[in-house]
Amino acid sequence: MPTSLCQQQFLQVLDLSLNNISGIIPSCFNNLTAMADLESSEAKIEFGYNYFVDYDIGDMLKQWSACSNQDYRGHYMQKLQDNHFTTTIDGIFDDHILVIWKGVEQEYGKTLGLLRVINLACNKLSGEIPREIASLHGLISLNLSRNMLKGSIIKKIGQLKALESFDLSTNNLSGVISESMSDLFFLSVLDLSNNNLSGKIPLSTQLQSFNATCYAGNPGLCGDPLNKCFGDESPKSPNNGGTEIITESDEELFEPLWFFTGTTVGFLVGFWGVFGSLLINRSWRDRYFRLVNKLGDWIRLTMALETVKLQQRLRLKD
Repeated sequence: MPTSLCQQQFLQVLDLSLNNISGIIPSCFNNLTAMADLESSEAKIEFGYNYFVDYDIGDMLKQWSACSNQDYRGHYMQKLQDNHFTTTIDGIFDDHILVIWKGVEQEYGKTLGLLRVINLACNKLSGEIPREIASLHGLISLNLSRNMLKGSIIKKIGQLKALESFDLSTNNLSGVISESMSDLFFLSVLDLSNNNLSGKIPLSTQLQSFNATCYAGNPGLCGDPLNKCFGDESPKSPNNGGTEIITESDEELFEPLWFFTGTTVGFLVGFWGVFGSLLINRSWRDRYFRLVNKLGDWIRLTMALETVKLQQRLRLKD
């Protein structure tokens, strides 16, 4: 990269992405403080998709982010992914920043206070994730995906209370998912796929709300939203003090049972409701039997008269 670019003191937009530029970013870029003095405009620095290597760009970003002490109302956007950086980006931002995450642009303003964004995706970073990252309490977006990182997820990752986007996909991370991740209540983007993580996914409202693809590619990982872990307790039978589960076949057996039980109870109540009253009350019993006798006499008389009429009709026909 030519150092003559450093002489452009009023440079507002620098886009060197999608090239085959290699080597080291000149240190004189630290002097482009005009990027921090823009008012009502946009400052863009894009170095993505090149071959820059071995340069501590932390100091450069801090110099460019001097706008935190200025009357700055523009946007500050950085694209540093897909290079060969091996150092840590630690930029401090006040005011407004335009973050491009998973193809979606989101603008963050003063309401967030100090904003920290680390995006070192698609580089050749190796070793373990620095434990010091857990001390960046203002970190909102952390993307270390598609590198060669190993070791485990730092145990104190839950201290990043403001973290909203977390991507560690396609590395060589191993071990269990830290229980402290259950404390990331603002997490809205998560991708831990294609690692060697194992164990059970910690239970929390946030971690179980993500799709299973966020954990895919980790053969030893289990728990909701993936498959159940071996040994997870299933619902016990009533004999063991658990809760009984009624299946569809059990419901088919219960339906006729309730029907016959209800019919029997209804018959007994009706029967004893009538005859029980007759046994207890003598006057009702006498009236009932007289009524039955009269009804019987009427039936016999009617049958006798009908028989005589039928015989007379048969004789007339003969």
